[in-house]
Amino acid sequence: MAVDGVLGAADMGDAMLEHIADNTGQAVVSVEYRLAPEHPYPAGPDDCEAAAAWLVKNAVKEFGTDALTTGGESAGGHLAAVTVLRMRDRYGYTGFRGANLVYGAFDLAMTPSQRVFGNTRLVLRTIDIQQFAAAFLPDVADRRVPDISPLYADLKGLCPALFTVGTKDALLDDTLFMHARWVAAGNEAELAVYPGGAHGFTLFPNGLADKASERMDGFMRRVLG
Repeated sequence: MAVDGVLGAADMGDAMLEHIADNTGQAVVSVEYRLAPEHPYPAGPDDCEAAAAWLVKNAVKEFGTDALTTGGESAGGHLAAVTVLRMRDRYGYTGFRGANLVYGAFDLAMTPSQRVFGNTRLVLRTIDIQQFAAAFLPDVADRRVPDISPLYADLKGLCPALFTVGTKDALLDDTLFMHARWVAAGNEAELAVYPGGAHGFTLFPNGLADKASERMDGFMRRVLG
């Protein structure tokens, strides 16, 4: 299951989704979740949960397999992590083979890298993060609730994960911290950090994107056996 969403746009990753299908043999289900500010929290996470629950129940009948993975970029990475946790906590489902979490926002209370990034125009600035969070959480004071910021969740018993981020990304700490906590909770995880990579770098034609794509394909093939 792919949860697209760089800067909250639900169709920017179509080329990547096609690549995943072509290179890993998976059927890709992309979630067109409701977007803020018209549909603030918990609309987006609820839609992703509903899609995951449907897949768990119907994947064999519809696609001939129960080997499920999940993943997403940016806002999609956040929602994919939240979905993994909701499926464990609300359905007792821990069957995802892997999670491909690409420069996700895992702490909506803001990590240090989010706060100090400033106004450097590399796709995502500090003010952009603040505005997106305000649109997503207009009436939420505590943004460290695990269902909002999965960095603060109990991460035990989760699937293998690949965490990908570039060093020029305001969300760098989100990935570094989440990877560390994923491993500390006893889960398998890989960390891929790309020097000079800005937010969204995997979606543009460049050498770093090619390397990241190759790493992701290998991870998916490995967890699927």
